[in-house]
Amino acid sequence: MKIAVRMDDITPDMNWDNFSFFRDLFDKAGITPLLGIVPKNSDKNLQIEPEREDFYEIMKGLKQEGYVLAMHGYQHLYTTKKGGCFPLNHFSEFAGVPYEQQKRMLADGKRILSENGIETDIFMAPAHSYDNNTLKALKEVGFTKLTDGFGTTPYLWKEMVFYPISFRLAGSLKKQKGYTTLVIHANTINDSDRQRYTTLFAQNRETFISYEEYLRATPVKRGVFAGVVEYGMANIKHSLVSIRG
Repeated sequence: MKIAVRMDDITPDMNWDNFSFFRDLFDKAGITPLLGIVPKNSDKNLQIEPEREDFYEIMKGLKQEGYVLAMHGYQHLYTTKKGGCFPLNHFSEFAGVPYEQQKRMLADGKRILSENGIETDIFMAPAHSYDNNTLKALKEVGFTKLTDGFGTTPYLWKEMVFYPISFRLAGSLKKQKGYTTLVIHANTINDSDRQRYTTLFAQNRETFISYEEYLRATPVKRGVFAGVVEYGMANIKHSLVSIRG
């Protein structure tokens, strides 16, 4: 199985040391990931360091190197206790929020990125949570792709292309065919995590691919039954994580 990489929580005030660690790791692996940029970060948990004034210049430079950029929510603030269409978590910035409000949030986020020289049609939902109103609003403001869901290939649903994430990395590494995504939250990693990621990429060089390659994979149309299975898998994973926690 080919595995692309996405990094969540990319902000001007993130943990830059951890971000640099992954940049070096990706350079050694010869891949470029998807970066989820929060356009108006108001989440104190993501405010790690003083804001870098050259943030958007760095992002545009990385795009020139082959990195792919996505919009990661709006303010990254969870205001509901809804899981939405993909209930990996039962809290959300979008699921359960009225349609018009979601549309305003998405449009303003896209405007902020555009004014800073970032154009993207890829959306990355905080906490992986979104609902049907989110998908409707995304289409209205110009998004066509979403990084989420489970599966072994990109799929079409509600006129959007979904790029699935891994249900369980160990299982994904054993599969021979298909595509998926490794999700990385760099802000919170420690030295032990760094060693684990270093070993992971070193031992699986033929498995990891650049996100641009993932985007070139042909999507398939998803049926109703597959949607029901995905929803159930998300609920199961939520339950397992809750039990372990």
